[in-house]
Amino acid sequence: MRTSNSFKILIWINRSRLKNNEAEIFARITVNQKRANISLNKKVELSNWDAARGCVKGNSEKSRLVNRYIEQTKNDIFLSYQELKRENKIISSQAIKARYLGLDNIQHSLIDMFEYHNTKMGPKLNPVTLRHYKTSQNYMLQFILKEYKVKNMYLNDLKYSFLIGFEHFLLNHKPQGNLKPIKNNTVMKHIQRLRKMTTMAYKMEWIEKDPFIRFQSKFEKSEREFLTESELLRIENFQPKSNKLKHVRDLFVFSCYTGIAYIDVMLLTEDNLLMGIDGNKWIITKRHKTGTPVKVPLLKPAIVLIDAYTSNQKAIAAGTLFPKMSNQKLNDYLKELAVLCEIKKHLTFHMARHTFATTVTLTNGVPIETVSKMLGHTKLSTTQIYAKVVETKVSEDMGRLRDVLDSKKTQNDINSRENVC
Repeated sequence: MRTSNSFKILIWINRSRLKNNEAEIFARITVNQKRANISLNKKVELSNWDAARGCVKGNSEKSRLVNRYIEQTKNDIFLSYQELKRENKIISSQAIKARYLGLDNIQHSLIDMFEYHNTKMGPKLNPVTLRHYKTSQNYMLQFILKEYKVKNMYLNDLKYSFLIGFEHFLLNHKPQGNLKPIKNNTVMKHIQRLRKMTTMAYKMEWIEKDPFIRFQSKFEKSEREFLTESELLRIENFQPKSNKLKHVRDLFVFSCYTGIAYIDVMLLTEDNLLMGIDGNKWIITKRHKTGTPVKVPLLKPAIVLIDAYTSNQKAIAAGTLFPKMSNQKLNDYLKELAVLCEIKKHLTFHMARHTFATTVTLTNGVPIETVSKMLGHTKLSTTQIYAKVVETKVSEDMGRLRDVLDSKKTQNDINSRENVC
């Protein structure tokens, strides 16, 4: 940063825009030969201007008032310069002008933050994710209206108490048409979205302090349900009487052997079927949710199902590997399938993805890093929620080893007694 001797203030008049022989008075800030002009919103007759001294000639009341205003302006500009210097900010003519005009201290509001986030970050997000953000934003506006009796509030008013209050509001809020309050993990998701937006605002210097410094999210560990090997075989071997149920069974089983989510299965086409580096068929696509590449070598059950639908007219008309079906209908039919296959679990299409991660891959010794890659997870920690299955397998394997060792010990004891005899 340069020294203060490069800083200058000049009071001048703009002679190029004369009107009725009057010129507008300006203050010019110069730092390191870079200029910034500020209009004083005052005018003076050319004959009454003292260019050398930068003031109005004469001792009239009007002259004295204008000159006092000029001196006050110079003092305020100098104070703005000193403030920036004291705060170790970059000193420039534009920075001093902004400080003098108060433009560097604009108070941004919650709605400013929402609009900026949705405009600038929205195009980078999946439409479903952006919709979730807008839901969270709507809840925040409902909260401040109820708690603070306002429709908007400044970001610098976001304190730790605001977060506690918002959390309490969500935990006790009952959405329209739904008698049940929002569950804890959903509440934490809404707060997590607020945290991402306030972090953005903090980095942009819209907010002086991060209100989340002392706040800790309290996610409850949720159990990821999946099908056991016997349950999966039960569904595979089940022969539905209706084509609809057969279609549902096939889509579900396909996902169990590929780990591909509902929306991505619906979008699969012949172009996604490619020869992998091992010379076998692979599915290569991108997750609709995140855009993350997904590459899955196809197991035999998945290949059989793809081949079974090559001549399906609905699939051909849609240009996809399988006929399309809404997620809601699919899950409705899965409830029926669960009853018919005597499966007590709450069967949903997403359970197929969990089953692939656990029963089909991890339980059979596929490394967690490989599973993570095939699922299209961007973080290994996301896949580690399934690691407990590996622990289950370790427990089973060690149980069998325990039986073997116990059996050997028993045999050794028998042999020892026989040798003594």
